[in-house]
Amino acid sequence: MRVLAVADSDSYLKWAACLLGDLPAGCESELVVVRTPIAPSPAQIAAAVGERPPPPVLSARAVRRAAERSGPDVILVACTGPVVDVLVAEVLRGLRPRPVFVTGLPGISVPATEKAWLFRSGCDLFVVHSEREVAEFAAIASRLGGGGAVGLARLPFLRPDAQGAGGNRVVFATQAKVPRARGDRERVLRSLAELAGRRPDLDVVVKLRALEDEQQTHRERHHYQRLWREMGEPGRLRFEAGSMREHLSRAAGFVTVSSTAALEAIAQDVPLLVLSDFGVSAQMINVVFEGSGLLGTLDDLAAGDFRKAEPAWCAANYFHPAGRDDWAGLLAGLVISRPRMPARSLLDGTEHATARRRARLRVEIPPTMLRAGRRVRRYLKVRS
Repeated sequence: MRVLAVADSDSYLKWAACLLGDLPAGCESELVVVRTPIAPSPAQIAAAVGERPPPPVLSARAVRRAAERSGPDVILVACTGPVVDVLVAEVLRGLRPRPVFVTGLPGISVPATEKAWLFRSGCDLFVVHSEREVAEFAAIASRLGGGGAVGLARLPFLRPDAQGAGGNRVVFATQAKVPRARGDRERVLRSLAELAGRRPDLDVVVKLRALEDEQQTHRERHHYQRLWREMGEPGRLRFEAGSMREHLSRAAGFVTVSSTAALEAIAQDVPLLVLSDFGVSAQMINVVFEGSGLLGTLDDLAAGDFRKAEPAWCAANYFHPAGRDDWAGLLAGLVISRPRMPARSLLDGTEHATARRRARLRVEIPPTMLRAGRRVRRYLKVRS
């Protein structure tokens, strides 16, 4: 089985590289990055793919040529929703023989959303990572139609051979989308600084998804490193990027507002804390942690009060037995049968044509030109 994986951002690239590593023995795989405004930097690429050779960053047309050249049985479209839709519906349309299109989500996807399903409804297999997510997306699929099978795979970076923690590092994993308000982010930084002041034996690190000049999957309005510099607060905090796995290997504690990295901390037996000061809701992307025993406050953070997850919660959320995974079997069946009726995208109607054209611009126009165009539009708007 030949698999071509296409990623568009740092988090999706990490997910794709790990998922390819979990393919059955004998599979051939190729990994590329499609050029978009959120394409990862060389440093982000190196951190995401680990020991794999760094994948090339290609234009949409070059991705099409790569698919025509290699003739893959499977194309893993590991991208944000609009890019998945435009790649499958337009850029990679008409390949013969038609490959099986696989997609998925790289982290916590509770609650499941119709939007996530709609953008990926042109794919034959949709991979998620807990039995709860499978049930929720299957319900959406039953209600809306479109799409293909929903498969279960344990998050590929939650490996059973993960080494336990050992060290004096406290790692705060940032999340680009939440909390949104500048003041809330300042409160987090002050609590981290308070912990560093109380416990000089601890090395308190703000683990960044991207440096200030790098792109990431979601736009971050108030970048933590820049915010700390602007606050001018005294305190001993360090800001680092790099591999989360390496940070956790030296961690005595972990904290986040909402991040899939919390699951990595559980897998590596690192005590942790999920902050609830800003609410527990779908908007905060932390509702999945209800009942985990991990929710706590900024005061708990300042005191260094880290916890272990409840075993029952783990079993229901992302830490199911490996024997429950069915995505590889579903994929093999699709490759063998080559569906006579491929997945039907729910966005093929004329009412979605404008949105799809906009998404295509993201993969066809060089990012520098797109950003220049935005600056011109903002200038003209101000002048008018």
